[in-house]
Amino acid sequence: MSGTPERNEFSVVASESGPRPPDGLEASRNDFPLEIRDSSRLNFLIEVVRSLPTAVTVQDEQGNFVFVNAAAVAQFNVPARDIVGTVSGAPLPSKELNDRINLARGVLQSGGSRISEEYIRTDHATKIFLTTHEPVVISNRKLVLSSSVDISRQKAVEEELFRCVYYDELTGLPTRRVIEQHANSLIREGEHSVRFAVAFLDIDNFKHINDYYGHASGDGLLIEVARRLDLGLRATDMLSRISGDEFLLLLNPVQSDAELAEYIEFLLQRLKAPFFIDGSELFASASIGVSIYPDHGDTYEVLRQNADTAMYQIKNDTKGGAAIFDSGMQHEALTRMKIEQSLRLAILDKRFCCAFQPKVDIRTEQIKGIEALVRLRNDDGIIQAPGTFVDLAIELGLIDELTHLVLAEIMRSIDLIDDAFGTDVSISINVAAKQAGNVVFMTSFARALEKTGCATRFIVEVTEDAFVAKTRFQTEILPVLRRLGVKISIDDFGIGYSSLSALADITADEIKIDRSFIVDIHKRPRSQGILKAIESLGDALGMAVIAEGVEKFEELAYLQAATRIKYAQGFYFSEPVFLENIEPGKPAVSKRGTSSDSRSVQENRSVYSRANGYSR
Repeated sequence: MSGTPERNEFSVVASESGPRPPDGLEASRNDFPLEIRDSSRLNFLIEVVRSLPTAVTVQDEQGNFVFVNAAAVAQFNVPARDIVGTVSGAPLPSKELNDRINLARGVLQSGGSRISEEYIRTDHATKIFLTTHEPVVISNRKLVLSSSVDISRQKAVEEELFRCVYYDELTGLPTRRVIEQHANSLIREGEHSVRFAVAFLDIDNFKHINDYYGHASGDGLLIEVARRLDLGLRATDMLSRISGDEFLLLLNPVQSDAELAEYIEFLLQRLKAPFFIDGSELFASASIGVSIYPDHGDTYEVLRQNADTAMYQIKNDTKGGAAIFDSGMQHEALTRMKIEQSLRLAILDKRFCCAFQPKVDIRTEQIKGIEALVRLRNDDGIIQAPGTFVDLAIELGLIDELTHLVLAEIMRSIDLIDDAFGTDVSISINVAAKQAGNVVFMTSFARALEKTGCATRFIVEVTEDAFVAKTRFQTEILPVLRRLGVKISIDDFGIGYSSLSALADITADEIKIDRSFIVDIHKRPRSQGILKAIESLGDALGMAVIAEGVEKFEELAYLQAATRIKYAQGFYFSEPVFLENIEPGKPAVSKRGTSSDSRSVQENRSVYSRANGYSR
């Protein structure tokens, strides 16, 4: 035989009957290398290759298959005779095999090896193989030797890890990393004329939803919010969930500010429609802050921060609205940052003090107890009311340490307290709503109260939602406080989330009626009716009733004449006082109230929402 050997002289088929030498082997032994001219050695090598767990194939210069082992047959799920035994140039029975033919030709033309991932479909699944294609020369013939390893499981793990890193498990939305990369690519690839918006969205009062309906319902709400936000988005837009109840929306392109504002308003209204979660009808709203590229920043991080700033601005003003960033907001953000830094340093340096406001028997004018109200001394020694820092301390997670500092300050001053107010007065200390359901904090706080040696003098003031919400305060924390002899006060009663069914189970010692029901009570018949109802409720449940925020003589006169309420607290009797300002021998309570014709300037004092449980 002369010339180039025919294709079948190199064809080796791995079949169930085992390896067979190439056709015409005895007549063309000189066409094989010296090492494999011996037939037994050839059979041995073929058996080894055939049995390899790695799929091995050999292709000639035309890309035709001249050898496949058993693993390769299993890989392509095609009988060996249909791979090797086909006529040169004839199509093979699968797309993947035909792709191999073109790939082999390319490898031989380039003369370099190639590594590829091959996706091969079977009846039940798609498997992924990592295949190395190596050009070789055997007996002066150019061939392509390919070996494949099944990496399907590895790819599945990689895919799962990828989804964990880049996609939110609950909503299936991209994470903050994905939207950041997308925004950066728009900035890198686009020209300055390209405009897109970054909208920072935060669900309002999401904690209350978790508290009242449970975390499963909260998760269900997040899923439905994501679906509503995703409706109608363009292919060029992107929605991401970046943390618990926060979403980020990239809107690209933005044609005009008016169009953007109209769309954001549409989103706000869409979110206000009721959600039906696990048989419950839930209502939600969101606060949205928006920044625009390049108007409000030339990097993603600046755009995100400015959108965040705008969102907090609207959340502080009126929740459930939207705002587009402006430079004035940046100034406010810088001011807030300074307050935050000052607060952290103040806690580190323990620059807090307490003022005390008496609770007074409105008929005998005897002091029943005092409420400790935290104050901050700034770097200049100026006293700041809690409205400037308590909400921020809660937001930053510093409120627990601050509460312990207040208790420590009370105990350092206990002798002065006894001298000024008497040894039998109770001492009220506020606990924020967020703290009340925190078993770890409340356990440590209970231990601290016990260590004072006078735990029975303390009253812990919490807002009513600590009882109504689905927290562990009622079931786990309250019994611990009871064992210590600590009393419980429901603060700001009437403005929270009152539930008669929940109140029936409450074992508090006193109810403090919010000031909003006391202001001009002598002129407001509806408030008078509510006041009598709360008074009756207190009697029925065995709880003392205290009127907060009494500031005028007319208010006190009405309480004395028309109600059975025994105790009150407010500027009429005394503003919060510092112990060092109380002169020996003088009463701690001195009437400061006025008539409605001459209202005290103190009525216009700085106040803030006490939803988190802290006083004036």
